[in-house]
Amino acid sequence: MKVSDLKPNQGNVEIELEIISVEEPRTFNKFGKELRVANAMAKDDSGEIKMSFWNQDIDKIKPGMTIKLTNGWVSEFKGEKQLSTGKFGKLEIL
Repeated sequence: MKVSDLKPNQGNVEIELEIISVEEPRTFNKFGKELRVANAMAKDDSGEIKMSFWNQDIDKIKPGMTIKLTNGWVSEFKGEKQLSTGKFGKLEIL
């Protein structure tokens, strides 16, 4: 699958991407749990997409790395597509 093929509310995404940049993580409380989230930009030869990484996944990624996302989820926020592992996805560093 390629970035150009992704559509909002699409699940079961399997894709390989290069991480371009990673923002500083933000911390917040939800249901009494402290959670971390960081946005990143990733690309393949068809385009770029914003990605959201959560908690322990944030520490695994760095710009220049290639990752494989299995069973990912595409959401849409303010008209922009965003890719994440979702509830059931898996992140792998290649």
